[in-house]
Amino acid sequence: MADLYTVTDLHLSLADMTRKPLFGMAPRLNILKGLTFSIPKGSVLGIVGGSGSGKSTLGRALVRLLEPSGGQVVFGGTDITHMSDADLRPLRRRFQMIFQDPMSSLNPRHRVGTIIAEPLRLHGFDTIPARVGRALDHVGLPKDFAHRYPHELSGGQRQRVGIARAIALEPEFILADEIVSGLDVSSQAQVLNLLETLVAEVGMTLAFISHDLSVVRRLCQRVMVLQHGQIVENRETAALFADPQAQYTRDLLGAIPLPDPNQVWV
Repeated sequence: MADLYTVTDLHLSLADMTRKPLFGMAPRLNILKGLTFSIPKGSVLGIVGGSGSGKSTLGRALVRLLEPSGGQVVFGGTDITHMSDADLRPLRRRFQMIFQDPMSSLNPRHRVGTIIAEPLRLHGFDTIPARVGRALDHVGLPKDFAHRYPHELSGGQRQRVGIARAIALEPEFILADEIVSGLDVSSQAQVLNLLETLVAEVGMTLAFISHDLSVVRRLCQRVMVLQHGQIVENRETAALFADPQAQYTRDLLGAIPLPDPNQVWV
């Protein structure tokens, strides 16, 4: 299977994340420290770690919302590490990001149809109304949801709109950053079922950032564990859960809540 992403010796510091400091340059604190890995086409990679491990920073570097300070990020055979915004623009529809909090990423003044249509117009797509309808259908929302505002939707429905906006562009890669962490169990299951269907039917490549290893275990084929900006394990999911090699991974797995066998559900 060919690789969609190849990442080599990736570094990123706090100074690279602070473009216009108010009080002098930010300290050169390294957040990502020499990461090397690949993501095959059509695969689902879980990126896990505790708070401050660098997983969200890595995700933003993959879709070039952050520019690395060192190393190389190659997407689809093209080196995007230090591409200018102008050169990146035609590539951006090929890699999309779904954010953790849909209310902060969906314009509250726009209807759902406009939210999904806006990036389609930006990238020069035609038959936009039909594409919006297909995107809503893909995520299991009725077409009349195009006339609703974000505040009229539930959390799970808003997250589906975020997914619809991303897949409407027919990207090759989607980065999902903690997208089920704020949802109830039922909504989490619906979103995960949707992602599984999209991967299976569309052949989408997905990187799924999460601190919830039980969710990652269900969805991902491979898991990469980050600690202090470094990779401590990168293995097939079944192997990692069966026999974790690093103590940090064992600690993360040990923190997964297990059901109480004496609990009576009513």
